[in-house]
Amino acid sequence: MLTTLAWTLPQWQSAYHNGTTPDHLLSALVGHLDPQDPAWISIATPDQLSQQLVELALKLEQSSGDISRLPLYGVPFAVKDNIDVAGFPTTAACPAYAYKPKADAHTVALLKAAGAIVVGKTNLDQFATGLVGTRSPYGAVPNSFKPEYISGGSSSGSASTVARGLVPFSLGTDTAGSGRVPASLNNIIGLKGTCGAMSIRGVVPACRSLDVVSIFALTLDDASMVFELAAQYDAAEAYSRQAPTARPNSFSQGPRLGIPASPQFYGDSVSADAWESTLAQWSDLDVELVPIDFSPFSELAALLYDGPWVAERHAAVEIFMRDHGSEMNPVVRGIIEQAKKFSATDAFKAEYRRAELRRTIEQIMAPLSGLLVPSAPTFPTLADLLEEPVNRNSELGTYTNFVNLADMCALAIPAGFRSDGLPFGVTLIGRAWHDKALQTLAQQWLATQTLTLGATNQSVPASTPISPEVAPGYLRVAVVGAHLTGMPLNSQLTERQAVLVEETLTAPSYRLFALANTTPPKPGLQHVTDGSGKSIIVELWDMPIEHFGSFVGLIPAPLGIGSLTLADGRTVKGFICEGWALADATDITDFGGWRAYLAEKAAEKAKA
Repeated sequence: MLTTLAWTLPQWQSAYHNGTTPDHLLSALVGHLDPQDPAWISIATPDQLSQQLVELALKLEQSSGDISRLPLYGVPFAVKDNIDVAGFPTTAACPAYAYKPKADAHTVALLKAAGAIVVGKTNLDQFATGLVGTRSPYGAVPNSFKPEYISGGSSSGSASTVARGLVPFSLGTDTAGSGRVPASLNNIIGLKGTCGAMSIRGVVPACRSLDVVSIFALTLDDASMVFELAAQYDAAEAYSRQAPTARPNSFSQGPRLGIPASPQFYGDSVSADAWESTLAQWSDLDVELVPIDFSPFSELAALLYDGPWVAERHAAVEIFMRDHGSEMNPVVRGIIEQAKKFSATDAFKAEYRRAELRRTIEQIMAPLSGLLVPSAPTFPTLADLLEEPVNRNSELGTYTNFVNLADMCALAIPAGFRSDGLPFGVTLIGRAWHDKALQTLAQQWLATQTLTLGATNQSVPASTPISPEVAPGYLRVAVVGAHLTGMPLNSQLTERQAVLVEETLTAPSYRLFALANTTPPKPGLQHVTDGSGKSIIVELWDMPIEHFGSFVGLIPAPLGIGSLTLADGRTVKGFICEGWALADATDITDFGGWRAYLAEKAAEKAKA
């Protein structure tokens, strides 16, 4: 057995820090890969591997020999074969379409710049049209647990190679769910970022306006790290987007997740039971599950294949299809040929309906942190796909097809196993640029689970907590009184998209006072240096910097904003009080916080 199987990124990094060389490990790994394995379309030749190792050595030299400056130094990864890698042919799972690109896709180039090494190109549903992993002349990719079942697609090979521990991460694409369905069916992480966060330059288009490069990994920590490296703005790609200045790291404590009020499982009672079991476990977390009408999401999902967006797939391969249509997978060709049913007028009408549905979805999402859905409602066998190739595929997209049309991000995560031993997964879906917030919530869920790394039977290593650092474009503010959760002025925070980070304590150098004649009642916090101070309970909120000025403008005298020191030594912005207002205030320091004082006052009033 190859020793590097199922290694996570920290294990690869550790091996190199301990003196092992990339040529030794990667030559052994590539030599172990089976060319007959249907997950692969091409495997790095000795020359292709050698060339990359020469380039890696040059990068290390430019980094003064410090491998820590190359976060993916010597780490192998696989790339879906509709994404360009210089030196490897790109086939999109259609041999007649194959070409040899001169340059790496933008995302591949970024990962190589971080030190990663491409060890092969992976199989897919031809032209990324399908969610099943069977529509390829290179063979159907079997499920990594039970080969009579599908692997999911279109990124079938990318998911399979990760699930079996051949590589720690891989790249796929996701237009309709191709980065999430195969992740779920193979017990791994599938990260589909915000549309445009990762450049699609160098990707064979499926629906170019909706295409997203996705990430498969054995652990959430690994997927998050790869995303941070690869999600870089690309000015040369029209659909690349600049990330906004303010991007939340987390949701407020006690997030509210919408779930389908009447989930559809198409007769798959085993998946339905797994879903109900999973919901019970989510309810044990500090999460509120809110049943919602899913019909607007379902109608939007239907537009992707039942509407004129199929013509965008035709636009991507129009000339090739005209000249080589007979050499295409017949199911794929049949789907794309549906484009001729739609006119330009139909396309505009569908776009108008998409905009209307998106507005409806925004209204549904307004009181919610995000959505929680089954990643796939069914788990077909390969035989099922032979009988009903189109209908079975459509069912798999029930909870995925709408996401890019609605400009949302998504994260597929394992949720244990069904009663028949097959993996079951769920997907968290959030607004655009809430990628990190989804990752933080997913990490809380995964920490409660006993899971294995893909199909390897190896236990998932302990996770490194996602940093509580302030997210880009945010300012951390400590509140101590009327702005606390549930208090009268808390809406001044939430209206400005502030996010609750944690409840904590100040350093033991403060005293708390109930101010006189304030409406609503407010406390004042005083910093003291005479040793009489105590630690006071505060909440920390992250507020977009652009809204901070309007928030400060609402604060009446004698209160203001200054700097507070927390019990762990951090310094944050927070409420302070002018000294003159404390002369007729009541010292309530011994209560330890505003809530305890109010509770005591309420008890006294009730007793009276």
